[in-house]
Amino acid sequence: MIEALIFDKDGTLFDFRLSWGAWTRNLLAELGDADGRLAQVLGYDSARNDFAADSPVIAMTTPEIADILLPHLPGMRLEELLERMNQLAADAPMVPAVDLPVVLGALRARGLKLGLATNDTEIPARRHLAGAGVLELFDFVAGCDSGFGGKPAPGQLLAFVAQCGLTPGRVAMVGDSLHDLDAGRAAGMQAVAVLTGIAVRADLEAHADVVLTDISGLGPWIDGLAAV
Repeated sequence: MIEALIFDKDGTLFDFRLSWGAWTRNLLAELGDADGRLAQVLGYDSARNDFAADSPVIAMTTPEIADILLPHLPGMRLEELLERMNQLAADAPMVPAVDLPVVLGALRARGLKLGLATNDTEIPARRHLAGAGVLELFDFVAGCDSGFGGKPAPGQLLAFVAQCGLTPGRVAMVGDSLHDLDAGRAAGMQAVAVLTGIAVRADLEAHADVVLTDISGLGPWIDGLAAV
């Protein structure tokens, strides 16, 4: 049976387009992307506020995105770019994909442990959870800079298991991208896909145990497992 859930953040707890479209627009404005070259590098369509399916913003870590941008920013230091990216991320207006206090509170009331594993950095991640009023519901929060690596490697997920004394097979990784699902598989967890990111059902279903519209479907899914 499921005894714990570990969530991706962006595209899973928060609507990806509505939240990270604003971050991307602000970053491009600060970097002076008048000709749209950097937007193309990031796979971002500013007219539609949408991302290409292979956009690095969707699944890569903040340092990985910075590494992609830096060759197009002569004279800028990596440390300077990372600082601005992280500050903009911390201040980004996050739009919850569902009523997070209600949905996560109900999962917590079932006795489930809750964790977060994000390729964002940890300080912005904690700020986003706090802003949504749910930080205190989480037993574990890890970003790509927390010492466990980033997804699709399973380090963050295994750290959650170790810290909370869990059995991997009784934990589900919940996410909106193949990076999330692959990390869950590598950690020996069940893999739950949600459709509040950029990927569509056809992209995810072969890699997931179940595909849900959003995380509000987790309770009924867990009940279904118990009934089998």
